[in-house]
Amino acid sequence: MKQAQLTPLLFKRRAAELFGNKLGVVCGDRRFTYRQFAERIDRLSIALVQLGVRPGDRVAFLSHNCHRLLEAYYGVVQMGAILQPLNIRLSPRELAFILNDAEASVLFLDPEFVELVDQFRSQLRSVKRFIPLDDCRGGEWLFDASYEDLLAGASGDPPSHDIDENDVAELFYTSGTTGEPKGVMLTHRNIYLHTLSVLAAYPAKENEPEIIQLHTIPLFHVNGWGTPQTVTCVGGRHVMLRRFDPATVLRLIERERVTRFSLVPTMANALLNFPDLEKYDRSSVVSINLGGAAPTIEMVKALEERFDCEAFAGYGLTETSPVLTLSVLKSTLRHLPPEEQLRRKAMTGLPIPGVELRVVDDHGRDVPPDGRHMGEIIVRSGTVMKGYWRRPEETAKVIKNGWFYTGDMATIDEERYVLIVDRKKDIIISGGENISSIEVEKVIASHPAVFECAVIPVPDERWGEVPKALVVVKPGHQLNERDLIEYCRARLAHFKVPKSIEFRPSLPKGGTGKILKRELKEEYWRGRERRVH
Repeated sequence: MKQAQLTPLLFKRRAAELFGNKLGVVCGDRRFTYRQFAERIDRLSIALVQLGVRPGDRVAFLSHNCHRLLEAYYGVVQMGAILQPLNIRLSPRELAFILNDAEASVLFLDPEFVELVDQFRSQLRSVKRFIPLDDCRGGEWLFDASYEDLLAGASGDPPSHDIDENDVAELFYTSGTTGEPKGVMLTHRNIYLHTLSVLAAYPAKENEPEIIQLHTIPLFHVNGWGTPQTVTCVGGRHVMLRRFDPATVLRLIERERVTRFSLVPTMANALLNFPDLEKYDRSSVVSINLGGAAPTIEMVKALEERFDCEAFAGYGLTETSPVLTLSVLKSTLRHLPPEEQLRRKAMTGLPIPGVELRVVDDHGRDVPPDGRHMGEIIVRSGTVMKGYWRRPEETAKVIKNGWFYTGDMATIDEERYVLIVDRKKDIIISGGENISSIEVEKVIASHPAVFECAVIPVPDERWGEVPKALVVVKPGHQLNERDLIEYCRARLAHFKVPKSIEFRPSLPKGGTGKILKRELKEEYWRGRERRVH
């Protein structure tokens, strides 16, 4: 007898069978039951087969959060293809690189991005079909049918492709320390196990009769932190948010009686400082999860007070599906004073079920659990990626003897709470977006007047941390901050462009000639407990 395969498609089938008549998806003025949601997923799978998509092909989506992108998380993988969500904030050059590297065969796009795609369409080597997610004008090169046309024309039974749980289901590109984005391969098994782990760590609360999730996090960020699967598995309600706006968020919370949502610190600041916050009914909210960057204790406290709910931090990486830890308060610590409880909730947190986590020194030995000794976070779990797309050498650098080396430096205390204090990798996390400092440095270094440079994170009240460039100009050349920033803007997504540039006569170097970034960072982070935000 063949063993059942662990695949997120089981969650779709479960929802359709157990919650078929229940409202499952809300997107603008459109509302779908789980039976309707499942029927649309099946039609998408049929349509892809009719388009000539084969198992293993990459199908890319360039879209804001909407019900169609949510459907793709099941419809694409159901027929054996690999879903490739794209970050809508990337530049034309970056998007072209990613699509070519993955060799995507089909690109579904929000009509808003037709002009953007037109800028790099001629550079694409593998994409044969361009399909708008809604009716649009312009873009004569688009396929003559929209997403809805394809679903309307889909006929027959959904494909019964034999899914192997170790097949790649999703391909997400993340900023790499080499400067080139790397494709993270997540398997059906990864995603299935991640769903169960998150639900075990973050189940429905006693005062939450139904999980109603507002999708505040873009789904191209590792499924918006795994929500397409977790919410569907328990028959919760998906409430789609096209783009983050405090008034829209609060209106949807009030209208749909939202019980939970996730925020990066910049979103939290925007909500807390929204002048009309008190005008909206927020009484349905049960919990708020903070991730993407470390929140402050004051932020956690303010969210709990203003929304009268539980707020806590979490941590994860694209390579781990993504959630690794949640800073929920252990029942044995609920006797602690309120300020101490808040401090715990703002920490990196405890590993969720199914995740083994260690903090080790340079020799691979566990550091003492005293909250003072620092080491690198390494994890072992069924949620760790299969590897980087067509980069076995890069994969071998981070997965060693079954352990994934995160590159994040942390302490661990006697209660096993982890606190990230620095980053070993050259990654800057600004407003929840990953920025490769090396990628930015390569662009700056390509300017004919630049001799050498270093890009480091510096604290920022709004974004947590932002990239700052320290630049040495070649002898006999002149360069100013404004011109160099514009040079970067023409070559990078705007969120990656340094917010400030400082010109220096030289940069500090070690014995091998390597620029000492940690020494440069210290100038801006001195007096702070952590070297990250």
